[in-house]
Amino acid sequence: MKRLRIYIDTSVVGGCLDAGFADDSCALLEMARRGGVALLVSDLLAAELMRAPAEVQAVYIGLPESAMERTERSHETERLRDLYLVAGIVGPASAQDAHHVAIATVAGADVIVSWNFKHLVHFDKIRGFNAVNLREGYSPVEIRSPKEMV
Repeated sequence: MKRLRIYIDTSVVGGCLDAGFADDSCALLEMARRGGVALLVSDLLAAELMRAPAEVQAVYIGLPESAMERTERSHETERLRDLYLVAGIVGPASAQDAHHVAIATVAGADVIVSWNFKHLVHFDKIRGFNAVNLREGYSPVEIRSPKEMV
């Protein structure tokens, strides 16, 4: 059976150290450690984590390679991110959030998982991202919180 490919953003990793989010974030990462799901991790995630506290970095570093599938930013993901911005789904200050969606979309993620309820896990935003994806020939993408995945 094919493993579910889950793109995670920085909030999921950081959530392991936040009392309100730790149970679900850690449970999702444990699912990956056990081989139940594959975590799509991007170079954008890695770059964001370089600026995170050491404890958050340690959560990421502690993930086994077997739990991850790496993906990267590209001209294609930058173009798609820019289309999201032009469509007004999120503003320029949230360009990195839009880029996470673009990377996951281009990589063919089954679902994006985030605790970002303002810019990602939000009904109107999800509809907007998917409207652009469909117009541009990409598949729609599911965006959920870790709570919905464990």
